[in-house]
Amino acid sequence: MDLLTLHHLTKTFGGLTAVKDVSFTVEKGAVVGLIGPNGAGKTTVFNLITGQYPFDQGEITFADVRLNGLRTHRIITLGIARTFQNIRLFQKLTALENVLAGRHYRMQSGILSAMLGLPAQRREEQEAMERALEELAFVGLDQQALTMARNLAYGDQRRLEIARALATEPRLLILDEPAGGMNEQETGALIGLIGRIQQRGVTILLIEHDMRLVMRACEKLIVLEYGGKIAEGPPDQVRRDPKVIEAYLGAEDEP
Repeated sequence: MDLLTLHHLTKTFGGLTAVKDVSFTVEKGAVVGLIGPNGAGKTTVFNLITGQYPFDQGEITFADVRLNGLRTHRIITLGIARTFQNIRLFQKLTALENVLAGRHYRMQSGILSAMLGLPAQRREEQEAMERALEELAFVGLDQQALTMARNLAYGDQRRLEIARALATEPRLLILDEPAGGMNEQETGALIGLIGRIQQRGVTILLIEHDMRLVMRACEKLIVLEYGGKIAEGPPDQVRRDPKVIEAYLGAEDEP
């Protein structure tokens, strides 16, 4: 069963076509990789899915809901969460506070309930705290819950961003270069974390240039070049495609 479908998606910036007639599906429960060299349009595709850019043509559906024209907040509440290529944490807040910020998207109490300290609001705050601590433990950061985000090691900041995304209870988790800047040991731990997230029933769509991670973690790869799709299939099949070898795997990675 397909959870996410992109149908003939096109996005232009001025006279530049960043995404050109791209179609693909992401099956529920799968880990799918979107790969390609610098300028291929990968992050633009992510920004279109999450509502950060409007698209010019095509359609995106998620769990049979059309995302066309929906704002980012609404897309998050539907069950899509993401991380970013450049880490976007609240650096002056603790790890726990960062995850609580993600949990905010699932809280129902309004301003009046908060001002009056109603029982339902207090219960919701307690549940949010418990869930945030669970997510920190899940990514291995429970001992750093009260550490300021800016004081965490780089790899830990990457994992904190994943914990914050998981706190929104996503059905689809979008990871933009999650292994960027990680050493080999950290990347190995990340592969294990991706597997555990998948075991929770969360579907994953990721951009990554570490081909060891891509080949080990992904069940399907979609390959872009100059904004268009040139290949799609299982990793072993894609890695043997002459066009992919020439255009991607043999190309220099994006910074």
